[in-house]
Amino acid sequence: MKIVVCIKQVPATTNVRIDPETNALIREGVESQVNPFDENAIEAALQIKDAAEEECQVIALSMGPPQAEDALRDAIAMGCDDAILLTDAAFRGADTLATSYTLAQAVRKIGDVDLIFCGKQAIDGDTAQVGPGVAEHLGLPQITFAIEINLDGKKVTARRMLEDSFEVLECRMPAVITVVKQINDPRRPKMRNVLKARKREITQWTAEDIEADPDRIGFTGSPTVVWRVFAPEGRTGGRTIEGEPEELVQALADEILEIRKGLSTA
Repeated sequence: MKIVVCIKQVPATTNVRIDPETNALIREGVESQVNPFDENAIEAALQIKDAAEEECQVIALSMGPPQAEDALRDAIAMGCDDAILLTDAAFRGADTLATSYTLAQAVRKIGDVDLIFCGKQAIDGDTAQVGPGVAEHLGLPQITFAIEINLDGKKVTARRMLEDSFEVLECRMPAVITVVKQINDPRRPKMRNVLKARKREITQWTAEDIEADPDRIGFTGSPTVVWRVFAPEGRTGGRTIEGEPEELVQALADEILEIRKGLSTA
């Protein structure tokens, strides 16, 4: 069995900087981490590997600048067998459509993949579009927001977490699965594995290596138009209401009624 886990390196700080010309995140020189949801995806893949009766290979795949190698080494330290970084100036500025296409091209190059795992979303974009996009580009079935996964031969059954209920779906492999944080607790790598991972050579592929269409990657392949990106202004002021629960409820209700009255007479 061969499993690919798509991961992303995201800023580990609230001090996010934006390129004023491209409206894209400036990632160089910014402290980064593995997207938390992707750690759950790695753990889900590794649990399948641990339970597998046949040989199982887990490959971490990421697209980003050269510094994204750090995220892939973290994945190797957790237990992934190999890692591939898609890095090329041509990939810069990719939206979710171009990103999912690029990742799909890499999966095609890897070949004979049974499962593709993704975190449900990245914390720097919160779109939850890349995993489903990869499935669409590859023409594969997909199960999103999985909180429980079971394999039976070439069939995968997953329980999805919805807003107010759960849903159980099954499909044939190969398939794409996105996972929620509640699915597991990601393992913490042992120090010796961290040290070994630091010395690992990370395979790097360019747009040419994955035979990507130049019109479908990076800025050129991204139909999303960002007019403006800015950090919201911090809120100040406010008023603290103290008292017993019943008093607080009444005071809050009176406050809301006063605000509504003021708006209606304005």
